[in-house]
Amino acid sequence: MPAPLIEFPADDAERARRFWQGLLGAELTPRPEGAGRGWESEADGLRLGLHERGPGPGDTASLPYFSVPEMDAAAAKVTELGGSVIHPGERWTICRDSEGNPFALALEA
Repeated sequence: MPAPLIEFPADDAERARRFWQGLLGAELTPRPEGAGRGWESEADGLRLGLHERGPGPGDTASLPYFSVPEMDAAAAKVTELGGSVIHPGERWTICRDSEGNPFALALEA
């Protein structure tokens, strides 16, 4: 399984970048075209993402993203196991587990 992405929304993106870069010693660089807005770092099995807070379902708290090979099948499995799909998408789907905890599925590249 690829390393999951843990994504943090930020009210002040530069302040958040300084914090996470300083704490983890990893540079957060702009995401490539087509990968969404924000910054990302991958080192030592950790993928950390940061984006400016917005009104979407992934913008209220940190959100782990788990890579899946097929989005529809993974989303169906979420509901089959007692979770829920909050915001379906082709590349990213925001969900809640059986206990109400938010997480996301990301289509493997």
